[in-house]
Amino acid sequence: MFARTFIRSVRQIRILPERFTSRPTGRNANQRTLQNFARQAARPAARPLAFRAPIPFLTQHRLLSDETRQAIENAVSAAPVVLFMKGTPETPQCGFSRASIQILGLQGVDPNKFAAFNVLADPELRQGIKEFSEWPTIPQLYVDKEFIGGCDILVSMHQNGELAKLLEEKKVLVEAESEKKE
Repeated sequence: MFARTFIRSVRQIRILPERFTSRPTGRNANQRTLQNFARQAARPAARPLAFRAPIPFLTQHRLLSDETRQAIENAVSAAPVVLFMKGTPETPQCGFSRASIQILGLQGVDPNKFAAFNVLADPELRQGIKEFSEWPTIPQLYVDKEFIGGCDILVSMHQNGELAKLLEEKKVLVEAESEKKE
């Protein structure tokens, strides 16, 4: 019913947009053009699933090389708190990396227990860390070899107090003067 109504309504159209300029010539040329237009418009819905384009996330996923995976594992193990960021802690190259560094500073992370890696210096690291963590954005924070999240997760955890608890549990904060004397 829908197809018949659609074809009837298409047949009533006399002027087509300019993008349909390759028209057949001869008798009933206008009628054939409209029928072809209607047939093409109905095709995507009639196309079987087997012939549709593959799902992008399945085709764009590449596997990490063993060397890259090992290098990232070594980097994550380099310190109790590891941040993969754009730029360095002194000169962050994006606002999210800057926010992450500021949050870690506000929390009081001990610089001796912190390592940062500039993903802009190495394209293999930049792509590899995304695949390693299965997280699409940078910066990425690891605490005690466990992936925590990106800047959005870090901000959320900072605001609700979870980040302070986590960092305190892992003993990666700068010790207060009173704790050092005791």
